Amino acid sequence: MKQLSLALCIVLMHTTVLAQSIRVAPGDSREGYNSGNYVTDSISLELRQGKAADLLSHARKSHLGLPPVQSFQPFALEAAQIELGRRLFFDRRLSRNKTMSCAMCHIPEQGFTSNEVKRPIGFEGRAIKRNAPTLLNVAYMQTLFHDAREDNLAQQVWSPLLAANEMNNPSVGSVLNQIQQDTTYRKLFAQSFSEPPNMLNVGQALAQFQSSLIAANSRFDQWYFGDNKAALSAEEVTGFKLFTGAGGCSNCHKIEEQTALFTDQQLHNTGVGYEFSMRPSSAKLTVQLAPGIEAQVDQTTVAQVGEAKANDVGRYEVTLQPEDRWKFRTPSLRNIALTAPYMHNGEFLTLEDVVQFYNEGGIPHELLSPMMRPLELSSDEQAALVAFLNTLTSDDVALLVADAFAAPIGDQTE
Repeated sequence: MKQLSLALCIVLMHTTVLAQSIRVAPGDSREGYNSGNYVTDSISLELRQGKAADLLSHARKSHLGLPPVQSFQPFALEAAQIELGRRLFFDRRLSRNKTMSCAMCHIPEQGFTSNEVKRPIGFEGRAIKRNAPTLLNVAYMQTLFHDAREDNLAQQVWSPLLAANEMNNPSVGSVLNQIQQDTTYRKLFAQSFSEPPNMLNVGQALAQFQSSLIAANSRFDQWYFGDNKAALSAEEVTGFKLFTGAGGCSNCHKIEEQTALFTDQQLHNTGVGYEFSMRPSSAKLTVQLAPGIEAQVDQTTVAQVGEAKANDVGRYEVTLQPEDRWKFRTPSLRNIALTAPYMHNGEFLTLEDVVQFYNEGGIPHELLSPMMRPLELSSDEQAALVAFLNTLTSDDVALLVADAFAAPIGDQTE
């Protein structure tokens, strides 16, 4: 009886929270997970409440701090194509064994990335060697993937669909055949494109949906572009001055006169990739088995059942130019507080870790970017910089998450 009452209280508490706002957070924040008294804050899937949004109107409207999205994409946004792409994005049947959708690595309530693992888990538990980048504002990115190997959002979608360790489809044709079997999809493609599904329009539909995921109008935007001087605290203003001054952050995370993408759209070597590839593995691995319970496991034991860590030399894998080793694309910092863990490999779990890394000047080696240098910021200055980064969260995110919660989850052929 006591357990039933406790469960009921939890349900009522979560229902109240969801009635007030959409929760943007990991399924379980794991705060205090190292304690034997840990209590989960995970919300049951049954309690998720969604509300479909007019994504076309949302994408077309003026977003404080961002340029018009249409100037960054070669296609006009259309409501029917956005809706079709939205359906495809959440459809688990687009993986080989019908269990994985795009949304399972780009989780809406986790900033359209995956907060709970450094690098997502792919098809049947296979390792993916890079962190899942956020899809918020992806329409503004001139290049895609951490190594910038694609420059077209409609073409990009086929890489995860066909990758052996991601959705594992054996061919383009197998994906198209799966979609064609569904009567709803046949109708929607006819209505949206006046033709059956093919390699081009499947990519186009997914690109349409992703291009609608615009998230700006942050407190920073209201302060900097909206002239609302009360939008930031004194500490956050100090953080901004460090961001554009002594910290040198804006050298790569650009702020323009009228807009701010917070990226230079370039690739740089900060030393993270070098260290991850070159540092020796420790003999022991610490594994947390349960709250408050850890174990030391020999790497030789892990090697018997696990896959060897994949080497990652970044942009070099695209160009084969030695000078491109360990270069990775500059991400936008918009909504950065929602998109942990950070760096191409999820190396850092918190913004504090990231700021400390840059304050120390990166990892010295012969290919380190000349822009990397020790910053010598005090602990208070580092805290102010983190406070500023927390002002970059959009007030549009809750709308996009609520829309995602209302999306159909494809798992059965109609």
